[in-house]
Amino acid sequence: MHKFAVGQAVNLESNMRGLRAEPGTYKVTRLLPTENDAQCRYRIKNATETFERVVTESQLSRSA
Repeated sequence: MHKFAVGQAVNLESNMRGLRAEPGTYKVTRLLPTENDAQCRYRIKNATETFERVVTESQLSRSA
């Protein structure tokens, strides 16, 4: 079950696995199915970027 909902504001933990990401708040744009590792995945978008990212739930935290 996904922890975050479509439209919810989240923070991306950019220090994981050398991920380069714009700082700031991202919005969840789509819930993706879980993979073999049983981790929920999301599509997220930052307002300053022209593309969406696919991340795992462990890379996200709730935005204040």
